Amino acid sequence: MSVPLNVAVIVLALSAAFFVVPLVIRAGGRLFGWSVKQSTQDRRKLLFRRVKAEQKAYGLRKSRTNSRDDDEWEQVEKSTSSITKNGVVADEDWEGVIGFFHPFCNAGGGGERVLWAAIQATQKRWPNAVCLVYSGDPFIDLDKSDILSRVSTRFNINLHPPTVVFMCLLNRRFVLSSSYPYFTLLGQSLGSLVLAYEAFTRLVPDIFIDTMGYSFTLALSKLLFPSVPTGAYVHYPTISTDMLESLRKGGQGINGGAGSGFKGFVKRWYWQLFARMYSWVGGQVDVVMVNSSWTQGHIRSLWGRHRKGRGVAAATAGDDIDVLYPPVAVEQLEKQIEVSSESKQQRKKILLYIAQFRPEKNHSMILEAFAKLLQESSSIDSTKKPKLVLIGSIRNSEDATRVYELRLLAHELKVKEQVEFVCDASWPEILKWLRQSSVGVNGMWNEHFGIGVVEYQAAGLISVVHNSGGPKMDIVVDYDGGVTGFHATTASEFAAAFTKALSLPEEETLAMRLRARASAKRFTENMFARGWLEKVEQLVEMRRTGSSRKRLGRNN
Repeated sequence: MSVPLNVAVIVLALSAAFFVVPLVIRAGGRLFGWSVKQSTQDRRKLLFRRVKAEQKAYGLRKSRTNSRDDDEWEQVEKSTSSITKNGVVADEDWEGVIGFFHPFCNAGGGGERVLWAAIQATQKRWPNAVCLVYSGDPFIDLDKSDILSRVSTRFNINLHPPTVVFMCLLNRRFVLSSSYPYFTLLGQSLGSLVLAYEAFTRLVPDIFIDTMGYSFTLALSKLLFPSVPTGAYVHYPTISTDMLESLRKGGQGINGGAGSGFKGFVKRWYWQLFARMYSWVGGQVDVVMVNSSWTQGHIRSLWGRHRKGRGVAAATAGDDIDVLYPPVAVEQLEKQIEVSSESKQQRKKILLYIAQFRPEKNHSMILEAFAKLLQESSSIDSTKKPKLVLIGSIRNSEDATRVYELRLLAHELKVKEQVEFVCDASWPEILKWLRQSSVGVNGMWNEHFGIGVVEYQAAGLISVVHNSGGPKMDIVVDYDGGVTGFHATTASEFAAAFTKALSLPEEETLAMRLRARASAKRFTENMFARGWLEKVEQLVEMRRTGSSRKRLGRNN
């Protein structure tokens, strides 16, 4: 049976389009990227002249001081191999530009601690490289010293000013959730492309790293600049199977139970479509790091199969997605906060929750649980009521409004006299509360990691955390034959766990505190620095050899 000529023509045309259109898109992208890069060459030259001038002005003051911080980083440098995965000696004198895409670099949360610790490690390893931070913070036009001073105050991380450069982005509104009342995930992801395009038109980096979760920007970079190696540090998958499951009736999270009816059907279909797009994007990234086992599992399930053609065998696709725990000031906490039978006198019946004032942090449930603790616990001495302290940064007016609403809730629950809000606390102030408190709290469902929880452990607090995510899988786990804290899900369970944590016998309390502190050593700043430098070495080697399109093989 012969095939009609018009049908054959259509089939051939579609087949040709299937192969030709992607080639045209890639070619067009490269040509446009070349044009963008050429237009920023003058700014690049000006940038290096400015950095050299600042280096000269700054002098050798930092290198002449034999501070504790320098000693610690010397240990990191010595412990980090100068040999890359393929046996090539790393170029420690590399002088390129590493772009860090972090539109909210002054938010003051755990993600920002990762950013600044990553830049600090990078500066120590490649002192001549420029760390370019693409940020849209409204006060980024302040003097650079003011910004870095805030980093030092908030995180106790000191950076070398001359080689840190901020590139102010004016279109950050395109990644704000408030800009998209509908189809928020898609809107923010496409909006990040607008912001990334603005970043590239300001200056095209030699290496491009997303440290905030805008993975679509890495795909755009790969389209426009194939020779620019890309890296991602993923704190939280933009979409996950847990999110899809939460749409069911009784699901948890801010979208819990939102999958019913026609509207719910559309939402589920839209999320599934977005998940496919997000999966494809993950296949365009050269080096992937994730912050916890929980995040690793989800990113592997989403990105793994799309990474098969990027130097990873089909049977091991996704195995190049490694866990790099965020840096926590464990050593500092150990030195500044004593955990012993003698130090127990400093502890008060304080429940401490360190978290940004965001909806997903579930402060309201913790307030409800605290109210139940006061109402129902008979084992607590009525003359010494426990206190709840909420510490967090305020990023914008929405956060300020949220704090106001939480204060109102505390008033309605009749616990306002026992609740204290501490906003934008400095590091010394956080240390003070960690030294005084007895219980550390985390109430977020599927918290990706939980830097605050590690800080609790290192400071000797008994942790009571949500029975999910990183706190459950990586942090509050059994250690040395015993528990290091408690897990809970509902307000009633949290209240019961609070009661148990506050009423443990002294010997058992001290033993748990010491186990938790020992367990926290897995999350030190030095451990993060070693892992970070190992991954960035791969990116530098790709840039040096022009092998970014096919990632370096794994030799574990």
